[in-house]
Amino acid sequence: MQFPSFTSPHTDRPNSVRENMLWVIAALMPGAAAMFWYFGWGIIINMAIASATAVSCEALVMKMRGRQASSAVGDMSALLTALLLAVALPPLLPWWLTVIGTAFAIVVVKQLYGGLGYNPFNPAMAGYVLLLISYPVQMTSWLPPVMLNENPLTLVQTAMVIFSGVLPTDLTWDALTMASPLDSMRTQLDLNVTLSEIKLSPLWGDFGGRGWEWAGNWFLLGGLFLIYKRVISWHIPVSMLGSLLLIAMLFHFIDQDAYPFGLFHIFSGGTLLGAFFIATDPITACTTRKGQLIFGVGIGLTIYVIRTWGGYPDAVAFAVLLFNMAVPLIDHYTQPRVFGHSAENGGRSGE
Repeated sequence: MQFPSFTSPHTDRPNSVRENMLWVIAALMPGAAAMFWYFGWGIIINMAIASATAVSCEALVMKMRGRQASSAVGDMSALLTALLLAVALPPLLPWWLTVIGTAFAIVVVKQLYGGLGYNPFNPAMAGYVLLLISYPVQMTSWLPPVMLNENPLTLVQTAMVIFSGVLPTDLTWDALTMASPLDSMRTQLDLNVTLSEIKLSPLWGDFGGRGWEWAGNWFLLGGLFLIYKRVISWHIPVSMLGSLLLIAMLFHFIDQDAYPFGLFHIFSGGTLLGAFFIATDPITACTTRKGQLIFGVGIGLTIYVIRTWGGYPDAVAFAVLLFNMAVPLIDHYTQPRVFGHSAENGGRSGE
């Protein structure tokens, strides 16, 4: 017997996976363009290397698994992973490190767990942490922002440095690169330099590191666009940024020369990128609204603890991965009450 309608659900999905990925990529572009403007051609080259590696690895693994490569590559998730990792990498990182980090993210963190929807950890952040732990010197050597860069590189010079390691004539790595604002802040505080003295450096802008704070503004704008389009909800970004801001303001109030002000933590490093584009990953984040708030608060507090007392100045990737592990536990204890069941049995059926 032919039924006139299909089985439930009968409501249309608001967006497909591909559409969601495309919206996130589109929202990421203003921040990526700002990173290119302030830090040069290396950002674009990193994005190209990571994208080619991610798509190739995704297609190769799908072929080895006997599945259609076009469907996996076509959902754009591998491309999004590559772009998120690329904008977080130093602009002059050797090409083979970008390839290793991207391949690890796609092959090990994503596909070995079963592919999209089954990976417990954010692939881009797992690739980033692998590189940071294995190659700390290369991963913490950043170009100065354009307004402080006395030796700006052309596209050809940047490509030569990335692909061959050959520096332009009369330039050294020390003249070409510098520590990131978070790394510089942490090092000088450890040397008992006061915050008032540190802020006199031209490296600092109104809220955070010069260049970084403006790139952060564009990531913030892109994140608000995703909330407007309902691709992500506000719960994780607001709770993550709010908890980080509050704890930073508390310690800054206690000792203004030893603990940076709250907005510094928001507009330096990868905080805004992480809040809107990484922690909100629907696969590796909590699914319940209450759980998302706990998840965001946990990430925000962990970022502050690691940045202030841990061994790494920027802690977004570590914080996200640590709370990716806690997602099943948080989701278990934050399930909403099932309609028709009392709160006495936890609101769950069958108890």
